[in-house]
Amino acid sequence: MSEVYEKIERVAPTRASVLLVGESGTGKELVAEAVHRLSRRSSAPFVAVNCGAISPALIESELFGHEKGSFTGAHRRRPGYFQRANGGTLFLDEITEMPPEMQVKLLRALDTHAVRRVGSTDLDEVNIRVISASNQDPGVAMAKGVLRTDLFYRLNVFSIELPPLRHRSGDIALLAEHFLEQLNARDGETRRFTRRAMEHMETLAWPGNVRELRNVVERAAILSDETIDLEVLPRPDPRGGVDRQRSLLQFRVGTALSEVKRRLTLATLDMLDGNKTRTAEMLGISVKTLYNQLKVYEIQEAALQGRADPAEVDLVAGRMSAGGPGCRPWPRG
Repeated sequence: MSEVYEKIERVAPTRASVLLVGESGTGKELVAEAVHRLSRRSSAPFVAVNCGAISPALIESELFGHEKGSFTGAHRRRPGYFQRANGGTLFLDEITEMPPEMQVKLLRALDTHAVRRVGSTDLDEVNIRVISASNQDPGVAMAKGVLRTDLFYRLNVFSIELPPLRHRSGDIALLAEHFLEQLNARDGETRRFTRRAMEHMETLAWPGNVRELRNVVERAAILSDETIDLEVLPRPDPRGGVDRQRSLLQFRVGTALSEVKRRLTLATLDMLDGNKTRTAEMLGISVKTLYNQLKVYEIQEAALQGRADPAEVDLVAGRMSAGGPGCRPWPRG
């Protein structure tokens, strides 16, 4: 996070567009606000837009505005987010959720510094700084075709990656204490965490990141009097909120990729208590592919123990020679 803070301080005074990348709940909008407050535009508006929350049919009108009567329901002329942010900063959250055809128009607006209202032939010049954010890896989003490459390079003048909370275990106690202090000041209370409660929170995976931690602290405060202990804190969630000790794997350098894949698949399945749907989602594969891989691993294990059906062994051996999924050699005999 020290590196994140340094990047914020360096880029804020410039005019550069900023791309924030991080999981949901890592504080991308807070970073965008910090960049705005430290910039020369701090006295002008900061306008935040969630691109995934706007209907595709209305997104052009929402961004660029519309004229009265330009479509059903347009009873008056209305400025868009670009016009409202004029002179200041426009924060485009979840940019990969924007329809591709709209990304073309966004790119043109950024290049020309002008927008055209829906139903108008006139251009409105705008002077804004754009900060965008995504909870997806931009490279993956471009490969999937959900983010245009030309728009990415236009937005990605300066990028800041926000680490998930599970990679910032040293910050969990600091953040929890900070949120509790805010709640105590608001409510006039003096609640505090027990030592074992704090140690327990540091073992959780926090899939919802800082947002989830803040909500957990508030819920725990509501359920507690003077001290916050284990009974009001969440237990490890088998659907994803697993404890950190079960979410780490180590491999020796030189381990075959097929073996890494096998161990990772089986460890993820175990971590999620056998939930194949969640396992497939976490690994980024289909449930059918997961079932096929597990079948291969089952036959391999049976072969190692000398109790596999010869026909199945031959089938998997054929997949191995063809580079099939999850295949690795085993002793024959």
